[in-house]
Amino acid sequence: MNRTLDIAPLRSFVAVADAGGFQRAADALHLSQGAVSQHVRRLESAIGRPLVERSGRGSRFTADGEKLLGLARGILALHDEGLRSFDDEARGTIVIGSTEHAAAQLLPHLAAALDGTALDGTALDGAGPRYGVRFRIDRGARLRESFATGRIDLALLIGPADDPRATPVGDLALTWYAAPGWTPPRQGRPLPLVAFDHPCALRDRALVTLSHHAIPVAIAAEANQLAGVQAAVSAGAGVALLATLGQTPEGLVPRDDLPRPKPLPLALWTCQGVAPAVAERVADTLRRLLTTPVLTKVPPHDLVLAKGA
Repeated sequence: MNRTLDIAPLRSFVAVADAGGFQRAADALHLSQGAVSQHVRRLESAIGRPLVERSGRGSRFTADGEKLLGLARGILALHDEGLRSFDDEARGTIVIGSTEHAAAQLLPHLAAALDGTALDGTALDGAGPRYGVRFRIDRGARLRESFATGRIDLALLIGPADDPRATPVGDLALTWYAAPGWTPPRQGRPLPLVAFDHPCALRDRALVTLSHHAIPVAIAAEANQLAGVQAAVSAGAGVALLATLGQTPEGLVPRDDLPRPKPLPLALWTCQGVAPAVAERVADTLRRLLTTPVLTKVPPHDLVLAKGA
């Protein structure tokens, strides 16, 4: 039997699950979406069965895909541990949890900072020890649960840093977006709002901002993930308040004719046991990114994997 499960395709496959889609996995791995898709096809060829199937506007793992996902995590863990045993500089893997808001811009820079390299591959001066990075993209409430149980080492969470484990790193600027050509309703009619499912800091900030300016609102569409919000806005369902670090998502346009919302504070939460130098390196990177325009392109609407977890 001449079949092989190569490490690179397995890593792409796991990244698709952890990042929530092919494009976000490609961004996290610094690959093209086509390369990630090719890796999945190579695994399907080796297994001889489909691993991902269409599901509505997105896609999900098949039963065989879920089975391979568990196996892939074990294979990669053994592979990476083996390599680390020969590398005195590498000191393990840091798990960083983040909501989807501006993750496409922030996470690649954090991975590069912990790996000791810039995004162009050049070594960073004084970067210190290198660390592997694994990301967990989820809703804020679930990230807090994962952080509390120790499954996440560092968490990027929106909200006040009112806990000794939290370090303020800056503010997320917020922008209203709509589809090109979208026109607001006539005066007196409620403004159609596309929002994330409750609870959500962006949803709350949007409603408070509009209420403060006596603008009536009607929830026109709701979604659990960023891809769903962007798809609804792109379809003309209404406007949405997003944090994109100044990078306009594909298919949307900013609206400066709506009240300017206050930014949302972002904090870095550090789990007990994480080296202070690691947390400070991540915090410094975030502070620079939140005060300097980020050049990483926002991905197009992603294929979001529907998972029960």
